[in-house]
Amino acid sequence: MTLEPAEGVVQALVLYDGRLLLAEQGDGWGLPSGTPGPAEPAEATAARVVYELTGYLVDGTESLAPDDGATAVICQLLSETPSDGARLAPEQLRWALPAETTDADLPAVVRAYIEGHTPV
Repeated sequence: MTLEPAEGVVQALVLYDGRLLLAEQGDGWGLPSGTPGPAEPAEATAARVVYELTGYLVDGTESLAPDDGATAVICQLLSETPSDGARLAPEQLRWALPAETTDADLPAVVRAYIEGHTPV
């Protein structure tokens, strides 16, 4: 399996215990996201961005089909508590149940994924 360099914005879909990690973005909420470095695959970008923004360690495991110019990557949480030095303060993060994400800016491909892969 060869990982291709990512282009555009990469969004990290971090699910843990039926909840989704959201980051404050302007006046709303969305997935932690950022742009790839040179030749950086989407999976590596997602893991790096989550760590830099939130302090949580994750493993970018699977890219979802691109949606609206952005790539979403499913990430597995590797640490239950964030490390120090995150760019976002704790109040700028939230763990939300899928039903609590109506105010979040989530791509359709992400909404479809969480509807089919989270406990009812």
